[in-house]
Order: sequence, then structure tokens, then C-alpha cells
Amino acid sequence: MYDFCINGGGMVGAALALGLAKQQYRVAIIEPHLPKAFDEASKPDLRVSAISDASVSLLTSLGAWEYIETMRVKPYTGLSVWDDPAHRTDFTAKSIDVPQLGFFVENRLLQLGCHQALKAFDNVTWFTGCKVTGITLGNSSVSNSVDSSVNSSADSSASLAHVATLSLDSGETIHAKWLIGADGAASQVRQSANIGVSGWQYSQQAMGITIEMANPVDAITWQEFTPEGPKAFLPMFDNYASLVWYDSPDELKRLSTLNAAQLKQAIIEAFPSELIKDGNDFTVLDKATFPLTRAHASRYVTDRVILVGDAAHTINPLAGQGVNLGFRDVETLLAVTGDGIDLTSLAFKSSLITSYEKPRQRDNALMMSAMDGFYGLFSNDIGPIKWFRNQLLSVAQHFEPAKREVLKYAIGMREWKF
Repeated sequence: MYDFCINGGGMVGAALALGLAKQQYRVAIIEPHLPKAFDEASKPDLRVSAISDASVSLLTSLGAWEYIETMRVKPYTGLSVWDDPAHRTDFTAKSIDVPQLGFFVENRLLQLGCHQALKAFDNVTWFTGCKVTGITLGNSSVSNSVDSSVNSSADSSASLAHVATLSLDSGETIHAKWLIGADGAASQVRQSANIGVSGWQYSQQAMGITIEMANPVDAITWQEFTPEGPKAFLPMFDNYASLVWYDSPDELKRLSTLNAAQLKQAIIEAFPSELIKDGNDFTVLDKATFPLTRAHASRYVTDRVILVGDAAHTINPLAGQGVNLGFRDVETLLAVTGDGIDLTSLAFKSSLITSYEKPRQRDNALMMSAMDGFYGLFSNDIGPIKWFRNQLLSVAQHFEPAKREVLKYAIGMREWKF
């Protein structure tokens, strides 16, 4: 019997496993597809995340960052946003007295770093190369015998009678006191627990493009807003960078048919001159298109099930907050599991709801709404709105106290207030 079974050993699931292992719980991790080993000579991956300093602090405390930073990371010290050159706002690490605002890291390397740190724990069991074929919560596929409204005054001697049982296509069976869904936006765990999701798919999509510059890139990320959608630049290690091109599905479908030389020309025409300033030429290495989706689970906790990361929420990647919100889930959940309450008690479930589910739902919903506000404000060319956003960017550029506070919230140096 495991204390926790985590379905999904990705960035968030592996980080959570590390924290639970450090708290001396018995942990099972199910991961069908292990990431490819790190090769220093390899080109960068397409999937890159902007990791906030707050997330780095969590990964450092878990013992994973020391492995991640020995591979390849790119600290960035500046962030610029603009509608046109005359209306822009620039944020800098120096303005809030920090060495950097965060790091750009390939998703696979974040995952590998956590996996490397997990090797030190003999209370963690991996189930790899296999898939879950069945999930049973108690005596049926879904059990809701304990009312979700149980409060923190519940008798800690009362207990939940059910366990989570998972069947694998390898023929193995896993029993756990709690099943954690860290298995992404199409979470099998969430669906098996009959947890509903609200949200929508945005009218735009995004194309990620990996490029190699002729010269090293500045440690500054920027985003230009256009009526068709933002155009973003993410610096990476050495001379590499990642571009994000938001546009209609039809336009991105057309772009996906172009060869590297044709796509390069399209980028030069669509992206601001900031991309190739000072004659820094580039070569297109890879590209991929992905949909933009907002989704929020109605519950993060039910009988024997906990959701984290994309299984609980997906967000417009406009400000690169997705995985950082997942790491905030991890940090908040570990504060609950670290209290030493009996995992089978109603008091533990009550604590999960009051101290994990409710605050994380509020935090994530607030960030989703903020991103939708930016999306609506900047992804159009309506005259009055364009005038308003231009004034907003111009005023913000010269209002340093407000800029510093916004920046501190964005990188996790301040807590959101409700």
C-alpha cells in the first residue's frame, strides 16, 4: 500500500513526488514515457518554459535545481512589451534588486532534473513504460461516500474507508491511500473521478519556433501585440532562441507548410525589427503549432483523488504562467501533507479542501482572468481600445512604483490578495 500514487511523472508530478518523498511518504509514480537523456551537443527542444524565481526556490528546496542548472538554462534580466515602438513598457531585474527575473528552461530538462533528484529516495517506486487501464476508488469506479463539505472541525479519528486501486497494462496493480492526477490537460484521473471542467478553446492558436542566431542573444524577453495576436521572443542558451507566433488557425496552418527558408522570410516580415537588430541573422530549426485552451476543474480534491497542474487548470500561455502555477500547487499541497495528519482521516481531507483546493482555485482563477483581460485588451484593433492600451503602456513605462509591484507579483515575490 502506497501513501500516494502519482499518475504522471512530468515537471509538476515529479516535483510533487520529490516533496512527498522528502516527507517520508511511500510514493508510486506512473510515467509511460520517460524523457530522452540529456545530450549537451543536442539542439534545444521546442517546449520551453519561463520559470519564475519563486519556482526556482521551490525546485532548489526539493534538490532538483542543482541538476537542472548543470544542464542548460538561460536567465533573463529584462521583459519588454509594446503595441508599437512609441508605446511600450520595460521591466528589469535591477529595478527590484534581483539578479534575474527568472529562467528559460526546456521542459524536458526540468523533468530530468526532478527525476535525477528522485534517485536518492528508496521510498519512491517507478512504474514506467506502462499505462493505466483501470481506476477504482473504493468498491466502484467512482465513489463519493464522503461529503466534500466536511469542515476542519471533523473528528480526526474518523476515516475514509476507500483506497485507490489502479490496474496497469503490464498486469500490475497499485493500491494507494491517495491518487494524484498530474497527467495533464486530458487527465485520466480527473475523468475517472467524474470531476467536471469549465472553459473554452481560444479562437487563436500559437506556433512555437526554435531558431539559432548568428550571435549570442540578449537576456531580454519581449512581446509585441498585434491585432492578429502577440509575437514573442524567448532567449535560450548560447545563440538559440524560441519564438511564439499567435495567429488564426488558418494562418498557422499555412505557415506550418512552409520550409525553413520560407518560414524565415515570413518571420522577418511579421516580427518586429527587434528580432534581428544589429544584423543578428538567424536560422529556423524547428516548429510546432498548439491550441490555446482555458480549462478549470470544478474540484481539485474528491475522495482519494487530488489534482495538480494541468490536470486541474490550463491557462492562456500569454505570460508564461502555466508551469509556475503548477509549482505553486505543489508548494501549497506539500504544506498540507507536511502537517503529519493521518492520511486516512476526514481531518486530512478537510485540510486538503480548506488549505489546498480553495486557495489554489482562487489563485488560479484570478490568473486566468488576468490573462483573459490582457488577451481581450491587446488582441484587437478597435480604435478606443487601442488608444486606451497605448496610454496604459506609456503611463506604465514612467510609473516605476507600480511597475515594480506588478513585476514582483509576476515573478512570485508577492502573494496575490483576494
